[in-house]
Amino acid sequence: MSKEKVQIFDTTLRDGEQVPGCKLNTEQKLVIAKRLDDLGVDVIEAGFPISSPGDFNSVSEIAKIVKNATVCGLTRSVKKDIEVAAEAIKHAVRPRIHTGIGTSASHIKYKFKSTPEEIIERAVAAVKYAKTFVEDVEFYAEDAGRTDNEYLARVCEAVIKAGATVLNIPDTTGYCLPEEYGAKMRYLKENVTGIDKAILSCHCHNDLGLATANSIAGVVGGARQIECTINGIGERAGNTSLEEVVMVLRQHPYLNLDTNINSKLLYSTSKMVSESMGMPVQPNKAIVGANAFAHSSGIHQDGVIKNRETYEIIDPADVGVTESAIVLTARSGRAALAYRAKKVGYELTKLQLDEVYKEFLNFADRKKEIVDSDIHQIIEISKIDIKAIA
Repeated sequence: MSKEKVQIFDTTLRDGEQVPGCKLNTEQKLVIAKRLDDLGVDVIEAGFPISSPGDFNSVSEIAKIVKNATVCGLTRSVKKDIEVAAEAIKHAVRPRIHTGIGTSASHIKYKFKSTPEEIIERAVAAVKYAKTFVEDVEFYAEDAGRTDNEYLARVCEAVIKAGATVLNIPDTTGYCLPEEYGAKMRYLKENVTGIDKAILSCHCHNDLGLATANSIAGVVGGARQIECTINGIGERAGNTSLEEVVMVLRQHPYLNLDTNINSKLLYSTSKMVSESMGMPVQPNKAIVGANAFAHSSGIHQDGVIKNRETYEIIDPADVGVTESAIVLTARSGRAALAYRAKKVGYELTKLQLDEVYKEFLNFADRKKEIVDSDIHQIIEISKIDIKAIA
């Protein structure tokens, strides 16, 4: 059975760039946009064109070079925003305008000082106006995570009638639980007239560390687009991590869902974005962190050396990592020491290993990590006949 496709909407260059200190210039954005296109993302949200002349220029230049992905520009439900976005993306092979408005009771009352009916009217007007420029119009219901489902369904139905092709259901504050967010998607699938004419999209924030879980729950509930960023960068605690959702879907075949992402480019893309934005990736970050495929516990090391799948559910090569790392520490066992010693040219017998291991533990208790040069020194101090070591 062929897997159903989930579209990947990358907003690294828009939502991701909103992180303080992560501003990119146009040249840097073009390099990343080209890589995202090569990576296989379906949609690149290139920016918020009306926000500044620089952002307009970046979106415009990205639209000119992207060959495969849809290029998207963000707007508010404001005519001028939509006009500027349309101008910025006019050279795109596949242009999309992403417009919307807040729909939660809090946003309606405090942010817009409006009424639910007026919000629907503004939403419909924005979609209709965007539709005069492009065929592909995505509507976002900001703070949908805290929006009453019945009202949200009314908004979605109205904007579909107005021509929206994608419905973005953001968990703007990262507040939803996975079960709740998935149920929201199911509710919309079951209660919005004309829902078959639009794609439901997940846009989750990571304030409670649930962005990936919520996005997966969303596609299980019926969404077919995930909005995400490389390394999960974004406002506050960040957005859904592209590399995480891609590999979750790929590693769980019973979901019968997959993406078009070339996963072998994930690690190098992560490094590119990290270096360009000056945002280090935390070592324990799933999929692309320095420790994602590193093992320092003796029990784990022994298992991985015997069979990688004992402690690794992903082949490092599948995400562009050369190999698993066996890190030597005071917690490492003989198997790990023998493995690393062989890597630097020593084939130790069992008796030799026993002798070397004693000296290894003395070293390891004094250092956080034993490196290759230390292994040479340890063997020398152990006074093992070097000729007996192949």
